[in-house]
Order: sequence, then C-alpha cells, then structure tokens
Amino acid sequence: MKDVTASTKLSEIKRSWHLFDAEGKILGRIASEIAKILIGKSKPYFVSNLDCGDYVVVINAEKVKVTGKKETQKRYSRHSGYPGGYREETLMELRRRSPGDIIRFAVLGMLPQNKLRDKMLTRLFIFKGAEHTYKDKFKVQEKK
Repeated sequence: MKDVTASTKLSEIKRSWHLFDAEGKILGRIASEIAKILIGKSKPYFVSNLDCGDYVVVINAEKVKVTGKKETQKRYSRHSGYPGGYREETLMELRRRSPGDIIRFAVLGMLPQNKLRDKMLTRLFIFKGAEHTYKDKFKVQEKK
C-alpha cells in the first residue's frame, strides 16, 4: 500500500489577521515579512497554486525607514499610456503624497507574478497613522 500526500483544498484554508507597525522599521525587511504572510509560505499546508495567505494590516506607514540616500535617489515611475504621460517621483515626494504606496509597491515586487497576485494584494490594508479600522479583528476572545 502506498502513502499518498493529500493536496490542500480551498475549504481547508484558514485565514488569520496580522498587525505590523512600520514605525522605525526598514522598508525591505518589513515588506518581505508581509509578502511571506500574504503568500502563505509559513503555513504547513501551503501550495503554490492556491491563495493560502492571511490578512495583513500595516500602521504608521509614513514612518517607515530606508537606508542610505534612497529618500532622494530612489525613483518611482508610471505611464498613463498617453503621449507625454510619463511621470516620475522620488521616494520623498511619494511619502508626502501617499505614504501607503511605498509599502504597497515594495510588497507588490515581492509577490509572485501570476494570477493570484491581485487576490493576495487585496488582503493588504495600509494606514498612514496609528489608527486603523480593523480593531475588532485583533481582539482576544475571553475564555469562560
């Protein structure tokens, strides 16, 4: 008789919530931890063809740190698709305009480039300050 490893089914996936405080943390290090949780690599039943990841809430996104001269030299670019639609901004300008996008772009680059990427990214919630709207998800349930 042969032992067969059972493959993971969608109904077996359990999702939990994780809270990250980005204040004083280095961008790349926190982004890699977030990406690992969104992918679901830390779970024992991880399979690459299913979306096994958890929910992630990041607070204090505006206070994330970068090393070296990245604040002035790192550039983010985008193109609208129209002639003359190329836009480029530094990390400092992006932090002023939309600090959550700094973490979102870093995590986006660390996720696998496949059809599951957008689903994984929808479970990432980033907040500029210390307040967030998912407090009820992190309450510890009292034992009776």
